[in-house]
Amino acid sequence: MKIRETLLSVCAVAVVLAGTAACTSGGGGATAEAKATPTGDAVCEGGVYSWFNVDKRDVLTGVAEKEKVDRKGARLTHALTRLHTPRIAVTFEKGSRAVDAKATLRSLAVHTGVAEADDDGVSTDFANAHRPAQNLDDGGTTIDGVGTIVRYAWVEQVTADFRYACGDGKPVTGRATGWVVDGSGFLECSTPIENAKEGEPALAAARLSCDPGAPAAKA
Repeated sequence: MKIRETLLSVCAVAVVLAGTAACTSGGGGATAEAKATPTGDAVCEGGVYSWFNVDKRDVLTGVAEKEKVDRKGARLTHALTRLHTPRIAVTFEKGSRAVDAKATLRSLAVHTGVAEADDDGVSTDFANAHRPAQNLDDGGTTIDGVGTIVRYAWVEQVTADFRYACGDGKPVTGRATGWVVDGSGFLECSTPIENAKEGEPALAAARLSCDPGAPAAKA
């Protein structure tokens, strides 16, 4: 049986204007407590963002215990355990003036191809502090094969450093992080995952839930 992945939605969790955020999972979502503590005057508008050290990767967010399935059309019932609650944050170098967090995230969305420059809908979702994390309690999945099955969930996470320059003022530097999409999949422990690479959600899920040495757990 081959691994299957399903794209679910475009989501974001929490925007940190400046300072720290505390995220907790509950009811399949995430909440955030943000404090805005700019250290100087508001930065000028209409500046230019420069992005570097961009890291875009899929991250495992939930996994279920392996489940023996002996008939096609069976429903997987083992619940997913949340391993990671994604968040969105914009932080600044100490002493920098705060920039607009939403504008920063929208710029990152365009830079990484999450949204086109004129596609305000996707970039707005990416910067939305009130969108929930993915719901891991989806009631189970029906599959068309047999074997020892593991369900898992993932998100595509984006992190990048930025420099914001405007006029003759001192540039603002910082880091933005967030996630773009979430999805789910399942694997069969005795079947190797094709072209599996270290860090992939499916491989990480197999190593957590399949027996040690299972074919699916080998890169």
